[in-house]
Order: sequence, then structure tokens, then C-alpha cells
Amino acid sequence: METQLSNDIEASYSFRQLQEMIAAYLGPENVPQRFKIITDTSDFFQVDYNDVVILAGVPYLMRNYTREGRFGLDDEPKYWVRKAIDLKNREAKIIKLVFHEEIEARVGGLVFKCVRSPGKEAAILEMVAGHRNFMQGIAIRDSAGNIVRILDFIQGKRFDELIFKLAADHEEFFYEHLPGYLAIYGEMVKAIGFLHDRGQKHGDIRRDHILLDRKTEDYRWIDFDYDYYHAANMFGYDLFGLGNILVFLVGGGDITVQQLQARESPLLEKLTPEDMNIIFNNRVANVQKIYPYVPDALNYILLHFSNGANLYYENTRQLLEDLKEVHINA
Repeated sequence: METQLSNDIEASYSFRQLQEMIAAYLGPENVPQRFKIITDTSDFFQVDYNDVVILAGVPYLMRNYTREGRFGLDDEPKYWVRKAIDLKNREAKIIKLVFHEEIEARVGGLVFKCVRSPGKEAAILEMVAGHRNFMQGIAIRDSAGNIVRILDFIQGKRFDELIFKLAADHEEFFYEHLPGYLAIYGEMVKAIGFLHDRGQKHGDIRRDHILLDRKTEDYRWIDFDYDYYHAANMFGYDLFGLGNILVFLVGGGDITVQQLQARESPLLEKLTPEDMNIIFNNRVANVQKIYPYVPDALNYILLHFSNGANLYYENTRQLLEDLKEVHINA
């Protein structure tokens, strides 16, 4: 999909004008005496707190960088992703600068090559404009041609943080809260299907990449700049990501071998390697072995994402059809 990006235009603000705009937002006493005016963001390490980045004639006051939220790396800084303020309309934004990264992700015996693609994210932002289940924003080229994404700031909580401490025990969570969250999960799967039907994929589906927007009460997918390649199924990695979220959700959190060992649980003796998550081999995917009240129809879906799976979902429609068969009755 060809995405039309606006080119940056020359900065038309003097240092004094920008100080006045900052004063209008922060107050005169908080105006920095020195800051850089940046139109070329090629070296994102040179973009500092209080600098002003000008994109398509709009000045953005740089605030703190964001931090990684997965795999226990909550304090890992993402220097290329900055909080910012649009000094024209005083709206909070997230500015994603260009960062090139390449990793390999393994799912069982499958290897997916993943790369960060600002152009892909720009194309999806255009595709999902106005869609309630995706982050919103635009992409602009800076003076050096870098594709910078300017995102609306979402005030809200991560999906995984929302389900913790909802109930005193898993059984209460399962019967009182899980049905509602399964409906939300189905809505988010449909949103990914919206991308797939248009030849795009999210690329980095994780439970911390769903946010509840407090302003609109919509659940939104964020961060779709990863692209991946695999000859067998172009949507396969997305589907495994959706499976990981569902396993987490049904378990009321991750159920790990380490947790069971710490509790000296007799359930450990029932588990086999085939019961474990196909991506994270220390997490239980066959949740019914831990919580026997998980209905067969739901556990059947989970087993598609276990080491013992001999059948995988090929598209979101198959997953949604099986979800329709799930009924949780106390």
C-alpha cells in the first residue's frame, strides 16, 4: 500500500517565538533558557528533553522518552519514542522517530524474521484512521526524509494490568469477570482481522499493546511498526500473539512452572512438555490441567498454542468461530 506522507517545511519560528509558546503552556518561570530547534531527527539520541522538533511547520516540545513494557524490561528506555506537546494546540502526543532493528522470533520450529518498519506503521495509521480499536495518528517526513509518526496520547491502562486483582481467587475471576473480558478479546481479534483482510499485520501482538482509552472507553491496539516474514503464513506470528493473550487471560495471568514449583504444587506431576506454551515454554497453555472448570471448548482453543498442537489457526475467522462456541456458566 502506497502511503502519502507530507514533507516537512522549513521552520518558521524564532527562538523567542518558541519561548513564548512554551511559556503559554508551561508558564514563564518554566521556560528553558537553552534548547535545540530540530528539523532533522536522524540521530534520535541528539533529541533531548525541552528541545523543540518541528515537523510540517508544527513545533513539538520534547518531554521524557518512554520505556519498554515487556519481558520484565519495564525500565528499558525507548529513546526513539518521546512524549511531546504540540505547541500549537497544546495537545499531548507521542513522537516515534526512526529506529532500525532486526530480530528473530521463534515459535516452536518456526523462525520469523522481524524488522522495524516506520513505513509499515505509517501505512496502517492511514488505514485505521477513525477505527476505535487502534491508536490514532499521522506520519510526517522530517527535513531529512525520515518517517516520523505523531500519535495521539492515550490516557489509560494496559490490558494486562486491568485484570489483576479483580478477584480473590481464580475461580471467582473466571466466572465473574472472564466472560466480559472474552467479549473484549473477541473485539480485538476482529480488529486484527480488519488489518489482515487488507493485507496488513500488526507484527507485535502482546497483551501490553492493548490500552484502555479512558477518554473514549475504547480498547486500542498500539505499536505496529514491526514487520515480519515467513513463507508459510503471513499472518501466523500475529495469530500466535493473539493466542498468548488468550492463554494469559484464561489463566488470570501467567501460570508458570516456577510458580507451581514455589508452591510445591502436586499439579506439576500432571504436566508434560506438550502442555506448555509453544513460545514461552515455562508457561502452561493447557490451563484445564490447572483449573478443571475451564470448559472443553475454551481449552480446545488454548491447545492450539501449546507445544502439543498439531493444528494451528490460519486466520482470525477460525479463531472467532471457535470463540463463539465458548460458554462459561457457573
